[in-house]
Amino acid sequence: MKVSQITFSPTGGTDKVAEIITKALGMPVEKIDLSDAETNYASLNLEKDDIAVIAVPSYGGRVPGLAAQRLFNIQGNQTPCVIVCVYGNRAYEDTLIELSDVAEKSGFKVIAAIAAVAEHSIMHQYAAGRPDAEDKDELNGFAGKIAEKIKDNPAGISAPQIPGNRPYKKAGGAGLVPKAGKNCTSCGLCAKACPARAISRENLKTADGKKCISCMRCVVKCPQSARKVNGAMVSAAALAMKKVCSVRKENELYL
Repeated sequence: MKVSQITFSPTGGTDKVAEIITKALGMPVEKIDLSDAETNYASLNLEKDDIAVIAVPSYGGRVPGLAAQRLFNIQGNQTPCVIVCVYGNRAYEDTLIELSDVAEKSGFKVIAAIAAVAEHSIMHQYAAGRPDAEDKDELNGFAGKIAEKIKDNPAGISAPQIPGNRPYKKAGGAGLVPKAGKNCTSCGLCAKACPARAISRENLKTADGKKCISCMRCVVKCPQSARKVNGAMVSAAALAMKKVCSVRKENELYL
């Protein structure tokens, strides 16, 4: 028996949360990276006797479209799964309920849901350093409760009540498209790493605004720190979010 850790984590925050949970479950872990544009997701079949942890970031209160598309192609085969949405201390809105719907349509059986906080991928002052030690303790406790639920009723695990709305809130656009500055050495790593294939190897300086999802993976992966987003726009967005992000949000478990 193993845990399939299925994550869409362009900047690493969602992976950190998922890894805490999967490690606490105490089983061998197999990782599936939904941000990899080269993977043939339709070829992936999970086993019913395993457990899946499916984790995605909340993008404006929704599941990232690319993550939903790729997850939908995986054959869930009624594998019990824990769904996790990770957000930057603002709100996750309809992300969990949408992720639950996508997972169920892919053939997974949702047995638990977690909303967790990690450092904001663009405005790093919000939830800076999270998941921290307090988060880790709490997520470990969540994993323990999930393990107990599985142990107590392995044949008939009930689905949790998950917050959110149907229809989901309207998805927002990309908004912030990173561009390369003078430090760019044209190494091409950004194009290779881009989950949306929004960066052309023939034009590494910018990205296709219609394809870019503002995931910031190219910014994080650039070895020269050459890729950045518009500072004025980030500052304006941070100011608008200051009030709602000023109070520490807690992680939530739905069993």
